[in-house]
Amino acid sequence: MLDVSGIAGITLYEPGALTLVAKAGTPLAEAEAVLRAEGQRLAFEPADWRGLLGTSGVPTLGGMVAANASGPRRVQAGACRDALLGVRFVDGTGAVVKNGGRVMKNVTGYDLVKLMAGSWGTLGVLSEVSLKVLPVPETSATLVIGGLDGVAAVAAMTEALVSPYDVTGAAHGPEGTLIRIEGFAQSVAYRAAELAGRLARFGTVEVERDPMLVAGLWRGVRDVAAFHGVAGDVWRLSVKPSEAPGLVARSGARQVVYDWGGGLVWLLMPEGQDLRASLGPFAGHATLIRASEETRARIQAFQPEPPAVAALSQGLRQRFDPKGIFNPGLMG
Repeated sequence: MLDVSGIAGITLYEPGALTLVAKAGTPLAEAEAVLRAEGQRLAFEPADWRGLLGTSGVPTLGGMVAANASGPRRVQAGACRDALLGVRFVDGTGAVVKNGGRVMKNVTGYDLVKLMAGSWGTLGVLSEVSLKVLPVPETSATLVIGGLDGVAAVAAMTEALVSPYDVTGAAHGPEGTLIRIEGFAQSVAYRAAELAGRLARFGTVEVERDPMLVAGLWRGVRDVAAFHGVAGDVWRLSVKPSEAPGLVARSGARQVVYDWGGGLVWLLMPEGQDLRASLGPFAGHATLIRASEETRARIQAFQPEPPAVAALSQGLRQRFDPKGIFNPGLMG
């Protein structure tokens, strides 16, 4: 185990430039508190998976980047990798590599910034990250539609996302079908009313405006709270939204949470069941997020890559980690 929690601390924060630079071991909560004091935030809404995984560690900026952890707002603000401006890391040869910068425009050299986001620590040890931040909106509202099945929920979310009302969240789970709108108060009120009218054909639309309740709803989606403390394996499915309900129907899942308008599906599965075998061939990715050690030893966590892509991935790992010391076998 390599513990890099000591490499922590914010090294540069320029609210006017919408830029935050911090060492990779900096707790996510610490960075968010500093941003909140200036009325800013990480727009991609990084998740806290401790409840989902049953762990008690401290989420860090480096871990967030390594996992490309991106919450419900990804449909509007992009993923963690889209907010990542620069990285510094140590590769498997001991070389210190720096790529990107501290400004919002940087096109110098190879884009190792995007490569490191979502690499799960297989290419190097992150030591510093530079991120773009955005202002916190004045207010938000959430449209709630109850009683929809997966097919109707995806249809409603799709209609909301293709509307001109700048939706920043579209999810479906135990709380119903949720559509979020954020911005200036007058604009939010207008857009929520217009969108409620457009979605009325799907059922009764309630508009929740209480800030605490709205925040709680989306925190539950972000952290997949419906699966906390519930027995079973957890899988994460990335697919075309239109294909999601069909895949869910043949998955055998006990519980399901849709996010990103149906493009991301969380499934609570019976323990030890191979979701990929249940689904058969499909266009997308199925990732095993939570399971026993026995199941993890038997089922690869990440979706097997096509041969050509696997060769590229292996070439990258050989270049950055020639001795295979960083999370060997994790990603194939």
